[in-house]
Amino acid sequence: MKETMNINKEVAMVWSIANKLRGVYKSDKYKDVIIPMVIIRRFECALAKTKNKVVEAYSKDKTIPEKILCKLSGHSFYNTSKFDLKELLNDSDHISANFKSYINGFSTNVKTILLKDGLDFEPDIDKMAKNNRLLGIIKEFSNLDLNPETVNNHKMGYIFEDIIRRFSENAEAGDHFTPREVIKLMVKILLSESCDDLATPGKTITVLDAACGTGGMLSTTRESIMELNPNADVQLFGQEVNPESYGICLADMLIKGQDAKNIRFQDTMKADCFSATLNDREQKMRFVIMNPPFGQPWGGKDAADGVESAVKKEYEKGFKGRFVAGLPGTGDMQLLFMQHAISKLDDNGRAAIITNGSPLFSGGTSSGESQIRRWMIENDLIEAIIALPTDLFYNTNIGIYVFILSKPDIKLSKRKGKIQLINATDENFWTPLRTSLGKKRKEISDNRDNNQIKKIVDLYAEFKENKYCKIFDKEEFLYREYAVYQPLQRSYAINDERIENLRNNGYLDNFYNQDKIDEYLLLDPIPTKQKKELDKYLLNKNTYESIFEILERNKSNKVYKKEREFNDYIKTILDIPKNILEKVIDGLSMMDKTAEIHKDNKGNIIIDKQTKDTEIVKYTKDIDEYMKEEVLPHVPDAMYFFEEDTSAKKPIIKTGAEIPFTRYFYEYKEPKNSEKLEREFLELEASLNKRIEDLFKEV
Repeated sequence: MKETMNINKEVAMVWSIANKLRGVYKSDKYKDVIIPMVIIRRFECALAKTKNKVVEAYSKDKTIPEKILCKLSGHSFYNTSKFDLKELLNDSDHISANFKSYINGFSTNVKTILLKDGLDFEPDIDKMAKNNRLLGIIKEFSNLDLNPETVNNHKMGYIFEDIIRRFSENAEAGDHFTPREVIKLMVKILLSESCDDLATPGKTITVLDAACGTGGMLSTTRESIMELNPNADVQLFGQEVNPESYGICLADMLIKGQDAKNIRFQDTMKADCFSATLNDREQKMRFVIMNPPFGQPWGGKDAADGVESAVKKEYEKGFKGRFVAGLPGTGDMQLLFMQHAISKLDDNGRAAIITNGSPLFSGGTSSGESQIRRWMIENDLIEAIIALPTDLFYNTNIGIYVFILSKPDIKLSKRKGKIQLINATDENFWTPLRTSLGKKRKEISDNRDNNQIKKIVDLYAEFKENKYCKIFDKEEFLYREYAVYQPLQRSYAINDERIENLRNNGYLDNFYNQDKIDEYLLLDPIPTKQKKELDKYLLNKNTYESIFEILERNKSNKVYKKEREFNDYIKTILDIPKNILEKVIDGLSMMDKTAEIHKDNKGNIIIDKQTKDTEIVKYTKDIDEYMKEEVLPHVPDAMYFFEEDTSAKKPIIKTGAEIPFTRYFYEYKEPKNSEKLEREFLELEASLNKRIEDLFKEV
């Protein structure tokens, strides 16, 4: 946590440099220059000690292999140019050409960041040179100390992230990065169980973040694993769709000695960049840690180009694809990322995923969201869900949740078939910041005197119910949906009320619709489909009007309690097609518990479809018992039904899943006594009157 408070000097200096771009760039475009320059300076500082050896070797042999240059530099990157930022200042007349030459002296992996997939920096060099800004920007950055020996990778991560936050105030919630204390919490939980093998010397440990941003999650995970096992081979994998974040992440990974091929500039919804390795086996991960974007669409008009078709194509692969449980609504891709994470886990893999509240409960019973939750629950993939407080993130003040997922075989026996809910939202688990950082007003402390991260990890590891921890069988979050109807009992009449019901409640809209006629007549020309419908309405107009004329002439006070009796009568006054007559009869009917119960030819009770109600019943609850307790006392003749599969002629039991987290931690607080509230109000009123009186006395 201390590093968060120690970056002000560096960030303030970068901010002051950015002001030199004013007039040439709009403020939201400063990052197009600042981020590449920070990366260049970071690389330059990292290479400073070995730069001369690399330049000397390259000047002697321009064909020297990259592997040798990397060995000489001590990193997986190098620079063969005779220039550095300070040296460029000595030839101001040719600074643009020399600066480009300097950048082209970097190894291919660095040039890819600066000039290609990531940041496309060269046009900005030309723009700054044309507007007399390049010399000043280079001069200022040449004095910025970003040496890894004085600014370690952890602190550099904070600097990168704070720069992005300042230059991207309008970023979407969940974009870019996650507060480091939240990442620390996630990593400590991931490493707290089922990880005894990590201490094995030389152990290869794979970590994936498929929405890696600037790489903060990957870096923090690696640091924590290395603390446990300094000899571990921690291999980091990441995908990122934002070019600035990708560039920063790749730069940071190169400085850490990671393989550049494992950090990809690619939308995870479009492709899994690690679906195969050189031996054609899919690259699986021991750990997956992610903060996927909240509420971003994967389909529809607001989705990024090509995403919807890619997601659907992946879904069509079935069990061979990443989205085996189904597709959620097109407006949010969080549950797709969660399925992706699960698909990438090795047999002993574990994952920690940040979400907002939507993946817990959005969607109806048959929705994609509900069925994805059901799949995760039934397959025992969810270990725990942790609620964290609001105002914790830099660019959103909503409360967030952390899903802890794992393969069932590695779960501790006490966790099998269980889901743990942890409510870490109250003030015991957060500390207010003295100064807000964007929308971040709280932090989860790891100070020795008040280690709130440890408190949450202990709640998870102890696995005991208390005020902040609830543990349930996984079936607790499954439910079945039943359709409940009442018997068809209707009376029939031809009177003003029933005729009005028939006319105004849509029974005959498909036969004749004056509103549609008026709407279509305003079109010029009238489209083919609407023209066909208009002709039908006009053809039916006389019949429609005659129906109501006949009904008006035959009004009476008589109420029919038997459907057949009324049907026989109305057929004598209306000579219209059967399907229209049935609509008229429906419109002239009303529910009447004194009427005859309708039955089919086999004597089975016919249900009244207009009385349909939906009952959500816990998966473990017997439906007959539920009806007896919850429904029949209020509607004694109610009947429950499954949905009918007309193709298979079988009943379908609709099963869904939701996790109404807050319901389990709700505590009723008795409202203040009305007399006490009245007394407080009168006291406030008297105090206000006294102050006003004293004010006027002074005047």
